[in-house]
Amino acid sequence: MGGILLQNIGRFIVKNMVWLVVLVGAAGAVFPAALSWIAPQVPLLLGLVMFGMGMTIELKDFRHLARHPWEVGVGAFAQFTIMPLIAYLLTQVLALPPDLAIGVILVGACPGGTASNVVTYLAKGDVTLSVAMTTATTLLAPFVTPFLTLLLAGEEITVHAPSMMLSIAEMVLLPVLLGAAVNHFFRRHVERVLIVLPLISALLVALLVGVVVSMSAPRLTEIGPLVALAVILHNGCGLALGYALAARLGMSVSKRRTVGIEVGMQNSGMAASLALLYFSPAAAIPAALFSVWHNISGSLAANWFTRRDADGNALSADISLR
Repeated sequence: MGGILLQNIGRFIVKNMVWLVVLVGAAGAVFPAALSWIAPQVPLLLGLVMFGMGMTIELKDFRHLARHPWEVGVGAFAQFTIMPLIAYLLTQVLALPPDLAIGVILVGACPGGTASNVVTYLAKGDVTLSVAMTTATTLLAPFVTPFLTLLLAGEEITVHAPSMMLSIAEMVLLPVLLGAAVNHFFRRHVERVLIVLPLISALLVALLVGVVVSMSAPRLTEIGPLVALAVILHNGCGLALGYALAARLGMSVSKRRTVGIEVGMQNSGMAASLALLYFSPAAAIPAALFSVWHNISGSLAANWFTRRDADGNALSADISLR
């Protein structure tokens, strides 16, 4: 009975995660001292989130990487080209100051986020491909993310790529691999934990956002609208161009949705952690706002896709009746 209750609470929290993130973020803005003291633990929080992601990965997900390299490769290529390039263009068009520019570029250079798997499921996309893409880009992140950040922002601000590579390996890659190993060797015990895992992950992500906001509270009124515009454009272009590329390559409708969602939804927690470690609290603001917005836009996209399916089925039924 207790397990079912926790599972229902977890589902409710994940379904309404955006409001949880907004609530904790608002608390960080209004009462910054209540959360800013957690800042030194941000890498640990991200590591726990990624460990939880690893615990949801099974051997079949790695097999999908091997059996469908073209599909996963297309997704990974789109992830690490579309989002970084859009990020760079936005920093130029909007004339963002260096600390905000590096924050937007960091978001663009990061791998796909774990929330994309849930949104793909809601949008009736290819969940197996989604998990495989998230896994692939996460495994590539220690090498690709520092390189892209250095390439796109190195002229504006000092980027310590080797140190960043090590940090990503410690905060992201190692926890994911450990989580996957635990899932493989202790599957029976992990199944019990999976009930509460969505709830724990949602709370940790919300806490990450709250900490970032609390550290930049004084500047939020000044830069908030500009960063919000950059985040909305960044995410929207990623969703649309990812879908368009998959369509151009002749992928099925479900796979187009998957690629679009994977490209548009980033691991913003990783971006925020890197910003705090290597740059400034202000550089983490784009990641914090992205964490809120991509859950909203992802939910809207999923609703639009499912309504479109319903309308299509209704139309097909109407035609068949005639």
